[in-house]
Amino acid sequence: MTEPNQTRFNQEAANWDSNPSVVLATELAVESYLPFCSASFDILDLGCGTGLLSLLLAPHVRSITAVDSASGMIDVLTAKLSSSGSHQNVKNVLAVCALLQDPDDARLQIDPLTKATLGSETRARTFDLVVSHLVLHHIPDLAAVFKTIYGLLKPGGKVAVTDFEDFGPEARKFHPESKMDGVERHGIKREGIQEIIEEAGFESVTVETAFELPKRVESEPGKGDIESGPTKVFPFLICSGTKP
Repeated sequence: MTEPNQTRFNQEAANWDSNPSVVLATELAVESYLPFCSASFDILDLGCGTGLLSLLLAPHVRSITAVDSASGMIDVLTAKLSSSGSHQNVKNVLAVCALLQDPDDARLQIDPLTKATLGSETRARTFDLVVSHLVLHHIPDLAAVFKTIYGLLKPGGKVAVTDFEDFGPEARKFHPESKMDGVERHGIKREGIQEIIEEAGFESVTVETAFELPKRVESEPGKGDIESGPTKVFPFLICSGTKP
């Protein structure tokens, strides 16, 4: 899996949580993920950012390994989880700075709850569920990332990912022109993403509309008038599958 350009995310990490569209999209995504969760589950949040999703899901699962390759984002999440942080009482989330290319990555072997190193030389730690929100449109090689996710899961484990849909040329407006760095595609296509997930080995693959996000956009490409620009509604898809 090729690493997306992290420069913008490192620069914006400190103020990431102050973006109302980011917060609303995450809150809506949580409702889509809860049916996949169980109190006994160990899950991995791929591309966790500042941990908005992980921290909202934490009360509903046993543990969350929150992974992002942008060190600035992980620094913010680590600060939240610190003894003086805003989420110091959350004990079942572990922040990991990594670009996941190998399901057996040693950085994933630590249990967020017990802090014990799990797995062995012959069997790596695996997860009940892998989630990923607003990440796929930044990933150059989607086939590679779903193969990695497949390797991260236990037999019977599930993947559930959310991102905005590529519904045509207007989907480009999701990002202002000044923030196209690291954007590999303007949303995800229903048919294409289902085929990619199935080719990775998943069964019972579904791609459905999860929610719609109202978001202010530029009135003209490159104008930079997000705060006063028109509001456009972007459909989000939830894509899921089961490892046999």
